[in-house]
Amino acid sequence: MAKTEVILTHNIVGLGGESDQVKVAAGYARNYLFPQGFAIPVSGANKRRIEALKQRRAEREAHEFNTMSELAKGVSKLICVIKVKAGDDGKMFGSVTTGMIADELKHQFDITLDKKKIHLEHPIKALGEHEVELRLHAEVKGTLKVRVESLTPITAPVVEAAPAEVKTEKRGKRVEKTEAEKPTAAKADKAEKPARAPKAEKKAKAE
Repeated sequence: MAKTEVILTHNIVGLGGESDQVKVAAGYARNYLFPQGFAIPVSGANKRRIEALKQRRAEREAHEFNTMSELAKGVSKLICVIKVKAGDDGKMFGSVTTGMIADELKHQFDITLDKKKIHLEHPIKALGEHEVELRLHAEVKGTLKVRVESLTPITAPVVEAAPAEVKTEKRGKRVEKTEAEKPTAAKADKAEKPARAPKAEKKAKAE
């Protein structure tokens, strides 16, 4: 495949930045780079444009660095909440991916971030809070807190307080017995009063 040398006039991921002189397939340069204005052929006249392209590149990179530095500070204070399906035991169905995190950042905070800048060593497969590394720039890294929650509330196990209930019943029985004893005492008092009356009558007859 024939190659040709070009000077890039724009930053192209995987190829280079402004002012870089690179070799590409002739058809790629002819059919895409040149018509889109992303590159120019290498020539004496075009080489004189390299200094202007370098200056523009430096300004763009400085702007990107400042923007990503501010973004790193901002996202470090955020908590991105992601709702997932999980069982009653809290076990997730599936996992959280970089694409899901990027979508929620856009939805919750209106932050547009390429999912390639979100670094996960492994997909998140557990509920709770996780710290996710962001590779925003060659010289800028950040951290985002991601809280994974279940769409359905997890039911906590019910702890039975059986011993406490038994004690309460016993106390109630004791109270009932005490109350039951009061009428018996009252009846005994009433029974004693009639017994004294005949004695008084006998004394009156004797006089």
